[in-house]
Amino acid sequence: MFLYFFEYVIQIFFPGALLAAPEIASVATLGPQSTLYVTNEFISPDGFRRSASVINGVYPAPLIIAQKGDNFKLNVANYLSDNTMHRSTSIHWHGVLQRGGTNWADGAVGVSQCPISPNRSFLYQFNATEPGTFWYHSHYGTQYCDGVRGALVVYDPDDPHKTLYDETTVVTLGDWYHIQSPSLDILPAADSHLINGKGRYPRGPLTDLAVVNVEQGKRYRLRIVSISCDAFYTFSIDDHPLTVIEADGESVVPVRGIDALKIFAGQRYSVVLVANQPVGNYWIRSIPPPPDSNAALITFDEDSLNSAILRYKGANVHGQPSTKPTQINILRETQLHALINPMAPGKPIEDGGDKNIHINLAFDEETQLFKLNGATFIPPKVPVLLQILTGTPPGQLLPEGSIYWLPRNKSISISIVPGKKDTPHPFHLHGHSFSVVRSANTPEDPMPGYNYIDPVRRDTVNLGDADSGSNVTIRFTTDNPGPWIFHCFAFLWITESVMKSSHIDWHLERGMAIVFAEDPEDVPTVIRPPGKLAVNILLKEFPVLNSFVTEQWQYLCPIFDNLPASMTSISTVMVLPTS
Repeated sequence: MFLYFFEYVIQIFFPGALLAAPEIASVATLGPQSTLYVTNEFISPDGFRRSASVINGVYPAPLIIAQKGDNFKLNVANYLSDNTMHRSTSIHWHGVLQRGGTNWADGAVGVSQCPISPNRSFLYQFNATEPGTFWYHSHYGTQYCDGVRGALVVYDPDDPHKTLYDETTVVTLGDWYHIQSPSLDILPAADSHLINGKGRYPRGPLTDLAVVNVEQGKRYRLRIVSISCDAFYTFSIDDHPLTVIEADGESVVPVRGIDALKIFAGQRYSVVLVANQPVGNYWIRSIPPPPDSNAALITFDEDSLNSAILRYKGANVHGQPSTKPTQINILRETQLHALINPMAPGKPIEDGGDKNIHINLAFDEETQLFKLNGATFIPPKVPVLLQILTGTPPGQLLPEGSIYWLPRNKSISISIVPGKKDTPHPFHLHGHSFSVVRSANTPEDPMPGYNYIDPVRRDTVNLGDADSGSNVTIRFTTDNPGPWIFHCFAFLWITESVMKSSHIDWHLERGMAIVFAEDPEDVPTVIRPPGKLAVNILLKEFPVLNSFVTEQWQYLCPIFDNLPASMTSISTVMVLPTS
């Protein structure tokens, strides 16, 4: 504790002394009390070498593991220096609900904090109140698509599914881009798709693929995490049907005999695989949808794109699988049912919430901006949380038209149509899991009905394709005060240019978000950015330090606002034409 506090005092008065170039030892996992060093490194996860923004020198970022009830103290030290990418940063702990007044640690720039400037650090503190499969990523600019993303797991000693598996492992799925994200087109196609940080691109080198090792006769819980920026995937393992037991950190009634599942950006599933096949190598497939400009990426040919290997103990370690896919029984979201307290909040009728909100998602071709109920979300210079804490009335919170005031301890029903542009859109809600009382219309489930009795609970939901007739409806209870953003997860990017000149790029930067101001009247008494309570003993001995501690979070904004142009400008990388 004193070390973190000392670092803060030093960086305020002597910033150059604190963040000298670090010697970073890459490790596979981190505990709940760790330092995350955000740096620029050259990496080649698919064989193409490029500069990237990474955590602790690796991509994906190290797996963070904790036990239910643990106290997270994660110090994010920003050493970014590559001017072809964003150099400020923040970290969002995706799926962690931040209960207990830690909305300030949610990491959403413009909502709960200002960015962490270069050569600064910031300590995130929160409790692991819910077990499950989560992940963490930059919530600032295009940065997470340049590499700042990794998995986070909170284990539960009383896991209701613990008798179903013997061992557990994590499988990340993600898209990858050869050009630094600020230089890409508005809606770029990925160059490759990776499994556990490894993959190949069309006509590229035959790099090593990721291997998931199993032993015949054992049962494995695979925690599948989509760390994708945009793409969704159809995930399967040849000759191995799967049992689904978790969706987005929420346990579900086991769904057996699943051959494949669709997983959208930000979503997570836990599945049980029984290693009961002959010893050998089997393809793990993560097939993206057809991109507009690179149809080669959806193929599965001699280059073994979009794949990894399930390898049994005793199999040929140099052998390549020859197995064929079996994708007959594809998971439908309506097959998922919450295992614990399954009833959705509100009355079991349409618009049965205490407050019912209908959202129309549109795209203005002239301005190239998305609008939710006619309003384009432009991230405010002053974070919404700071506005509330300084006494701004709910009706005057910015951005105008994008803030929805919600009363405390009420059931909320949200219905949202998919829109027409660049669908399907996965929408993520911070601060809550929600009951999906009506899922999207899909080819596997063209006309899902309403389920108020035992719908799946999750935090990221697919809205469906354009012209599908979908009207996704979710329910949650307002039991977690604070401002919480609800946004399209694909291309979640808020840049220096947005914060400083309101320039807007890509999905969220093109306005596809709203903020729920939940119980703003009680926020000042519930949410207290960091934290006299965390350092009471130290402050008794050194009372002169009191103001420094309580103002750490508040210093993020003035430090960022006073950065020189040389620390925020971005140099464009030339995009060479492909053959």
